[in-house]
Amino acid sequence: MPTSVNGVNFFNPTDEDDEHVQQSSVSTDQAAVIDPLDSLKNCSLSDAALNQRSLEAVDSDLFDTGPFRPSYALGTYTSHGGAPYEISNTPIEVNESRKQQIQNRARLESQNDYMCLSPKLPTQLQEELDSRCKSPQLVEMHTFRDAVDVNYQRMAITGEELSGVPLEDLKDAATHLIEALRMRNEYMERIGNQFPVTTKRFLSGEYPANLPKYRRKNTESTANTSFNPPEPPKDHWGLNTPLPVFPVKYTLRRRDGVIEVCGADGKLKPEFAKYYISKEQFLTDTERLTQMIVDGPLKSFCFRRLSYLQNKFQLHVLLNELRELHEQKAVSHRDFYNIRKVDTHIHAASSMNQKHLLRFIKKKIRTEADTVVLEKVLTPSSNPSDPENNKPVTMKEVFKKMGIDAYDLSVDMLDVHADRNTFHRFDKFNTKYNPVGESTLREIFIKTDNYVGGKYFAEVLMEVLSDLEDSKYQHAEPRLSIYGRSKDEWDKLAKWAITHDVWSPNVRWLIQIPRLYDIYKSRNMVKNFDELLDNVFTPLFEATNDPSSHPDLYRFLQQVSGIDSVDDESKHEFVHFDRSTPSPDNYKDAENPPYNYYLFYMYANLTALNAFRRERGMNTFSLRPHCGEAGHVNHLLTGYLTSESIAHGILLRKVPVLQYLFYLTNMGIAMSPLSNNSLFISYQRNPLPEYLQKGLNVSLSTDDPLQFHYTKEALMEEYSIAAQVWKLSSCDMCELARNSVLQSGFEDKVKIHWLGPHYQEEGVLGNDIHRTNVPDIRVSFRHEAHVDELCNLFRVQHFTNLDQ
Repeated sequence: MPTSVNGVNFFNPTDEDDEHVQQSSVSTDQAAVIDPLDSLKNCSLSDAALNQRSLEAVDSDLFDTGPFRPSYALGTYTSHGGAPYEISNTPIEVNESRKQQIQNRARLESQNDYMCLSPKLPTQLQEELDSRCKSPQLVEMHTFRDAVDVNYQRMAITGEELSGVPLEDLKDAATHLIEALRMRNEYMERIGNQFPVTTKRFLSGEYPANLPKYRRKNTESTANTSFNPPEPPKDHWGLNTPLPVFPVKYTLRRRDGVIEVCGADGKLKPEFAKYYISKEQFLTDTERLTQMIVDGPLKSFCFRRLSYLQNKFQLHVLLNELRELHEQKAVSHRDFYNIRKVDTHIHAASSMNQKHLLRFIKKKIRTEADTVVLEKVLTPSSNPSDPENNKPVTMKEVFKKMGIDAYDLSVDMLDVHADRNTFHRFDKFNTKYNPVGESTLREIFIKTDNYVGGKYFAEVLMEVLSDLEDSKYQHAEPRLSIYGRSKDEWDKLAKWAITHDVWSPNVRWLIQIPRLYDIYKSRNMVKNFDELLDNVFTPLFEATNDPSSHPDLYRFLQQVSGIDSVDDESKHEFVHFDRSTPSPDNYKDAENPPYNYYLFYMYANLTALNAFRRERGMNTFSLRPHCGEAGHVNHLLTGYLTSESIAHGILLRKVPVLQYLFYLTNMGIAMSPLSNNSLFISYQRNPLPEYLQKGLNVSLSTDDPLQFHYTKEALMEEYSIAAQVWKLSSCDMCELARNSVLQSGFEDKVKIHWLGPHYQEEGVLGNDIHRTNVPDIRVSFRHEAHVDELCNLFRVQHFTNLDQ
């Protein structure tokens, strides 16, 4: 029986089974309050009691009207809760009660997308309450569930919409983050690079209202798709295929550092106009993003969300690690060794390890000692007027002048491996590209444009590509250099590749553009920055406009997937990019332009070039620069706006707002822990495992095997060290490998064989464990966490001003 103390009713636990007495203790006024729930009284008393205990067992505030008032959804009271009582009139408790009501109301509006007239009696909620009381769990799941249901242990967080911060802070954070998401979406649409379909559907308003509730995997189409791409044609360069002839030839005009595609009248074609961006707009967007990343409350919010994601993953592993392992074991003929993995960041000039290069040099000394390899000796002490310098020099003579015999050569003498002395010394690291410390050997063996036409570099590179083909499941995207010193560089590079047949089905090329304007300017190689841009991009537009003008380049570009920007990011930038910075044709300063100046004009030219190539039915290029390895955080900010993915990104650990945006946009990061360990950050402090736990789209890459690796399979060496040091599971490593394929520039017609025909679909529907060896449990967890974060941001737009 209930007892009364100071006017407050309490129930005696000994009356636990006296349901009728408890029911009769409800006053007429209380029954009137719960009148909207009359349909629930049709349940039996025993079921009602069971449901009541289950509802009270969870901390659900759905029916609370005060912070200390127990739930009474069924109209009956058990020993697990007391009768409703009036709370004190003290100001603190009244204020807390009011805040609780506002939060409950906001949660209900966010969850159901309509306004609640009262936190206690929301309108149009009858069916929801019925289904909740009949549910076996009786817990409102505040997390999205993948449309393809996967059985594993999920974690439900009640009150998730408020994200543990005041409602006003959540509304401000959501407004800023959604604005940043819209910015990146616009930039990626302009250049034609990838943007995640889930985030795009939230931005368009399709989600969260129309999140799919059920889908089924199309196992038939998956089974009918071969695991291996079709054999490439023998004429992979298209030498026997006539060049396309286009009836319309456009006029190319340079303006403010960007090439414009104009008609016969000299005016910009309207269909291309939308793909051009002004410097003013770019600077306005970067200034807005800069304001965001230094905003205190927004930084705190993003840091809390990232910490939550990391801890949520750790709980997921604790609960589901054995399930994931069991799912992997159930798949026949698939493990980490025979899934596709791509080295998304590797430089062609250092793609071989030091032992490989040593064996190659020794072999050439023995077999081609009398081959002329230089026109003159390239040493700092050379006298240009000395007639000896005009004579052709053979391989034997080169090494004789150095005082080196083939027998004397060793790995230690080559001295190409990074060591402790290169840490934070990028200048010393660059000298490691010179075998035996001699730039002469670099000129002979790892250059495409030299006296022998790049023959030796092509041969050693083909040995590396042959090793990749033998492994079958390893692929790479090596970087070849275009410096921008002259317009014929592109034609020379294309001729080198085709003449020596430097091609492999396991490889797609990226072109890296070193940021070396200041060096060219000091040597009078270029007059201004616009000349460098002209040398880099004009041949690409000309080959697109009329393939017959650059036939080799037209064919070579079909094997190129993207453009990279490289150099030492730690160098101080003496010039700041703002509205007063001269345009490229007026930039004649001896100082190097800043990073974001380079990247903006590369992006602006690529947007126009990609639009032009799409109109011609040709392949397009992505912008994938080195970014965030060192230097200022505005490098990452510029990369976020302009780039499809980046290489390194270790500075993201210091910028929580950008890190959270990288997560929400699924932006790719190709990380090289062994490279970073020798140059900028020790292996133990590398943020890759944290990024992976939080759900960022990270992949492993080698960067420079010549300087950092010892084995024949540098990419496998990278994976093996990461697995040992960070205790990565088989599922983690397969997830990294799948990410590398998604980030890579291989064509869709190739990826559907590696990942499955539906790999671009959301969540589990896009995963084929028989190809990726990534369990559906892991993919489902990642997708559900991603959707939950987006829901938290976009549902807050429906909140009304509850204080009015």
